[in-house]
Amino acid sequence: MARFLLVEDDLTFSLILEGFLKNQGFEVEVVHRVKDGIKYLTSQTYDLLLIDYRLPDGTGFDIMEAVRARNLPTPIIMMTSFREVGTAVRAMRLGAFDYITKPVNPDELLMVVQEALNKKEAPAVAPETSSPLLIQGHSEASEQLYGFISLVAPTEMSVIIQGESGTGKEYAARTIHRLSKRSAAPFVAIDCGAISGELANSELFGHVKGAFTGALHDKEGLFQAARGGTVFLDEVGNLSYDIQVKLLRALQERVVQPLGSNKQLNIDVRVITATNEDLAARVKNGEFREDLYHRLNEFKIKVPALRDRNGDLEIFVQHFTNLANQELGRQVASFAPEVTAIFKEYHWPGNLRELRNVVRRAVLLTPGTIASQETLPEEMVLPLHETPQPEGPDLKARQEATEREQILKTLQEVKYNKSKAARLLNIDRKTLYLKLSKYNIAG
Repeated sequence: MARFLLVEDDLTFSLILEGFLKNQGFEVEVVHRVKDGIKYLTSQTYDLLLIDYRLPDGTGFDIMEAVRARNLPTPIIMMTSFREVGTAVRAMRLGAFDYITKPVNPDELLMVVQEALNKKEAPAVAPETSSPLLIQGHSEASEQLYGFISLVAPTEMSVIIQGESGTGKEYAARTIHRLSKRSAAPFVAIDCGAISGELANSELFGHVKGAFTGALHDKEGLFQAARGGTVFLDEVGNLSYDIQVKLLRALQERVVQPLGSNKQLNIDVRVITATNEDLAARVKNGEFREDLYHRLNEFKIKVPALRDRNGDLEIFVQHFTNLANQELGRQVASFAPEVTAIFKEYHWPGNLRELRNVVRRAVLLTPGTIASQETLPEEMVLPLHETPQPEGPDLKARQEATEREQILKTLQEVKYNKSKAARLLNIDRKTLYLKLSKYNIAG
C-alpha cells in the first residue's frame, strides 16, 4: 500500500482529499504546516508527497528544499490555485513531478498520482518505455490510434483529440508530448470546463497588476508558463466566444496580450485540445468559431470507446489488475467466469476510467486470488430501473436513492459527459464529482 504525506492547511479540503485517497486504497498522513511536513520526512518514509504551495509558515518550496537536501527519491505533486500555475511550473523545473490545480478534479488527481508512483517504481530504462502513458491494445482501433499518435507527435501540428469521457484523451495528449521534440519542456493542462469566462482570460494569457479588483501583482498566463512545451486544453468547446477570439489570435500570431497590458508577449507552445463533443456540429450551430476550429484541427485523433476496441478488454483488465495488486497489496490472478461474462456484455459508458475503477474495487474486495461477482458495483449487475429502494420510513435514504438514480440516468443520456450532466442537473462539476464519490458511481 502506497503511503502519502499530504501537506495542506485548509482543514476541510484536507479531510476531503484524505478520505478520497484512502477510499482509493492509499495510506495518507496529513499535516498542515511546513515545519510539520519536514519533521515527518525526517522520521518517516513516503511513496508520494502532495504539497500545497501556500502554507501558514512558508511555501511548498521549503519542503522541496528539505527533500532535495536529504536526497530523497520521493516524487512531489504540487497543489496550486489557478492563479499560481506559473509557480507550479517553476516547481516542476525544480524537481516536482507534476502539479494539479484547485478545485481538484478527482480523475486528474488519480491519473497524476498513478503516473508518479509508476515513475518511482519503474526501472531505469529508456524514457519511452519507462512509464507508458497509454495501454497498448492489439485491436485494429488501438493500432490505428497508436499509429496516429506516433505519426503526429514529432511534428508541430495542432491536434484535436476527440472521444467519449473516460477513453483516455489526456493520456493520449501526454503521450504525444512525451514523444515530441518538446518533451523536456512543460506539459500544462487546463480543464476549460472548470474556469469561468472571467477567469479564463487571466489564466490563459495572464494579467498585470491593477488589471481588475484583486489583481495585486502581475501574473504569468499558461501560454507563457508552458514556454517551449505543450498546452493541453481539455473540453475546449466550453471556452466563451471572447476567449475563442483571443485564442485564435494567439495561435495565428504567436503572441498573447495579458489582461490590462498594452504589450504583446511572444509565445512558443504547441496546442493540443480535447473534446467529447462534435466540434464540427457546434461550428454549424454557431456555438464555436469556424476559423478557430480549422486552426486547431490540423490533425484529429479519435480515441475509440472501450466497446469498440474488440479483443482489447482482457489486456486492459489484466493491466489494471496488475496495477491494483501492486497498489493494494493483493494477489488477484483472475476473475470468476461470471464476472468475465458481465465485463463482455456491459456497455462501459465510462470507458477505460470506469474499467480501471471497477477492477481496483474488485481487487480491494478480494482477499484471495479470484475476484467474484460480489465485488462488482451494483449498477453493473442490476438494470437502472431496478435500483433498490430503501425499506422503511427513512426519508433521507429514499431521497438519496432517487438522487443517485437521477444522476446515473443523466450520465447515461449524455454518454458520461460530466459538464453536460452537471448543467442538466443544475449543479457545478465539483458537486457532481463529490456525489459520484458519495454514491460510488464509476465513470
